[in-house]
This record gives sequence, structure tokens and C-alpha cells, in this order.
Amino acid sequence: MILRFLDHFEEWVITFLMAAATLIIFVAVVHRYAAGLPIPGVQDFLVGLHLGWAQELCIYMFVWMAKIGAAYGVRTGIHVGVDVLVNALTAQWRKKFIVFGLLAGALFTGTVGTFAALFVHGLYFTEQVSADMELPMWLVYMGMPIGSYLMCFRFLQACYRFIQTGDLPRPDHTKVEGIEAIEVLHEPITAPASDLLQKGDRKP
Repeated sequence: MILRFLDHFEEWVITFLMAAATLIIFVAVVHRYAAGLPIPGVQDFLVGLHLGWAQELCIYMFVWMAKIGAAYGVRTGIHVGVDVLVNALTAQWRKKFIVFGLLAGALFTGTVGTFAALFVHGLYFTEQVSADMELPMWLVYMGMPIGSYLMCFRFLQACYRFIQTGDLPRPDHTKVEGIEAIEVLHEPITAPASDLLQKGDRKP
């Protein structure tokens, strides 16, 4: 239950941040060009709107989306990896190297998350705020420890499943969630070409 909620949480956060950032950028660009149009009343209204915070907010949203998206990438196996040498090994050594790689990823992301958490903890007791929105900087940088610890958990989860089942998370590019593909079976043509031409020339 908790894992299912966590899976949906990653997808919801990524979808919301991507859609919201795209909408904010679109509105800011339209506002920038529309405010220069000499339309009485409308121009005064648009000039009065202050959207200088849009760029800063979108940067922070994309940072959070990248950190959460990195954890999502570990869960779904979409990160790029070079496994030519690993696949060339025997099954026993291949399993050891894969477990070592997953644990190394967990150790690295866990270390980054710990340093990021200490950094955020230090910022919490300061009065540093962002330039345009004046958000507390500790809140802005919270995406670092959250995303890193989430990646660490996904590495450990992938390692556990690999030890239990021997399978690694891999993306299925032929499958779209919510859409069932219809398989069409094609029977091989074994008849001679001359017979097929004769059947095609026959009238019903």
C-alpha cells in the first residue's frame, strides 16, 4: 500500500511540476509580448501585472522535478547505462557485479542526501531568501535531500528485487499504461507465388 502510494506520488509530482512550469512560462511569455501592444486599457492592465517571479519559480520547479524524476528513473530503469562488459560475464559474476552496482548507487545517493540534509539544516537557521519570490532558501533546497534519499530507496528496492527474482527494472517502450495493444498474428505464406497469383485472378 505504501509503495503503491509512493509510486503514484512520484508520478503526480512530476506531472504537476511539468504542467505547472509549462503553463507559467507560457503565460509569462504571452504577457511579455502582449504588454507591448498599444491597446487602451488592456495594455495598462498587463503592465500592472508583475510576473518577474515566473522565471525563478520555474527554475526551482524544474530542479525539484529533476530530483524526483531521477528516483522515478531508477524505479523504471530508464537511466542510461553501459552494461556490455557485465552482460559478457558468467551468470554468477554478473549477479555479483549488478548487486555491487546497485549498492554503490544506494551508497552514493544516500551520502549525497545526507550532505544535502545537513546543508538544508544549516540554512534553516538563517534568514536567506530567494531573490524574487523571497522564499526561504532551506525550502528551495529541500528537493536535494528528498530526491537523493528517494533515489537511495529505489536503488535498495531494485537490489532486493534483483536478489529475489533476478530481474532488473527495464522500461517497456511497447506498452502504454491504460492502453492494451492488440496482437495481430500473421500466418507465414508457404504456397508458391504462382498459386497465389492464380487465386488472386479468380473471380468469386
